[in-house]
Amino acid sequence: GSLVVNYPFDDDEQGIAIYSKSPDDAVFQALALAYSKENAQMYQGSPCKDMYPTEYFPHGITNGAQWYNVPGGMQDWNYLHTNCFEVTIELGCVKYPKAEELPKYWAQNRRSLLQFMKQV
Repeated sequence: GSLVVNYPFDDDEQGIAIYSKSPDDAVFQALALAYSKENAQMYQGSPCKDMYPTEYFPHGITNGAQWYNVPGGMQDWNYLHTNCFEVTIELGCVKYPKAEELPKYWAQNRRSLLQFMKQV
């Protein structure tokens, strides 16, 4: 896991980790930023220093393919085949947090979720 908003494209023609700009790249960046700006830790861009010391996401967002290449991913498929603008929101460095930690996740992401919904 990580703490970042990932937006299309998740794949590129070369199959390598390189920025892969969609036709609606500016919209996807705006949606991702609307979420990340309300989560201070995410927005700082270096959420998992202990696990991934060199990982950095400017303003807490990333183009999927630039982070790592995912051929045939759902967010790209939905965008290309159903016109659904989908982003992937990674909520933390631990994939499976303990139940008692969930209120902390809610507190960290409540304002982000509300701001994200306002974008509709």
